[in-house]
Amino acid sequence: MQGTSSLHLSPARTPQACLPLLSAGLWASSVGASSSSTGTTMGTPLWVWCMAPATVLSSWPSGVKSVEVVAVVVGPKALGQAVICLFRAVTVYDKPASFFKETPLDLQHQLFMKLGCTYPAFKARLEPLDLATERSAFTERDAQSGVVTHLRGRPALLISSTSWTEDEDFSILLAALEKFEQLILDGESLPSLVCVITGKGPLKEYYCSLISQKRFQHIQVCTPWLEAEDYPLLLGSADLGVCLHKSSSGLDLPMKVVDMFGCCLPVCAVKFRSLQELVKHEENGLVFEDAEELAGQLQMLFSKFPDPAGKLNQFRKNLRESELLRWDESWKQTVLPLVMDT
Repeated sequence: MQGTSSLHLSPARTPQACLPLLSAGLWASSVGASSSSTGTTMGTPLWVWCMAPATVLSSWPSGVKSVEVVAVVVGPKALGQAVICLFRAVTVYDKPASFFKETPLDLQHQLFMKLGCTYPAFKARLEPLDLATERSAFTERDAQSGVVTHLRGRPALLISSTSWTEDEDFSILLAALEKFEQLILDGESLPSLVCVITGKGPLKEYYCSLISQKRFQHIQVCTPWLEAEDYPLLLGSADLGVCLHKSSSGLDLPMKVVDMFGCCLPVCAVKFRSLQELVKHEENGLVFEDAEELAGQLQMLFSKFPDPAGKLNQFRKNLRESELLRWDESWKQTVLPLVMDT
């Protein structure tokens, strides 16, 4: 590739050559190998992903004596800086798929009605006087016109997704919710909350036990496992996302935030190295370090909810105006030109 440093690897040289990658806790694996275009005996051009964290070249491609590493495609810039000493690194950020987008209000209503059959947090607090009218906790469909509107005085919808591992400390969120509840009890003008935490994982039972011990009066916490097609719809229906992912390497950016931004959903995210490449504090969301700070952010964002002039809507407007690239578009702009040059 013109202007790109390359490195020739063989099975015997791989452990030594990849030692900097190993020490950085990175992962290299082939995403496509083809016959050398030069016709030389130097080996097969190999495109390599570098991400964090995993292992390095777990198996050598069968029948390949050596490879020429012609490019390294990485995630955050910090990751590229970690391997730049070995390769010329090209930064390619994760981007949301095209189906992560804002959910139209009528689809929101359909989703809430569907989820309400299983999860009480989505059910209407009061049944409508007209039994032909459909009502969820957040929306109502008029029996005459069929038009869907948000309910006056509706709760705010907070969402977080997780694999319930030690990388995410949900005690931070629970403590922040307790502080938020106390603010309401003390007379603050704040909405009730429905907090949805989606996903499966080893610590789910532990945290569900903690949640069951809470005696919230104005907050409902729901931990569903959603159908694949419902997850982006729920993200696109929510008012605020919360991310508790704290990268142990500091080099991997949370895909859940990428998906939330694809839905123009503002995010409060726990601070770690490299996060500023994704979450721009006071622009598309907020960054916090502890439960106290998160509780203060929730208080500020949901004050006078739903306020068209509030900061929450300003963040959403900024996300809409950012014209976020989708994965296929990003690949075409960033990687495809390099592939075509090899």
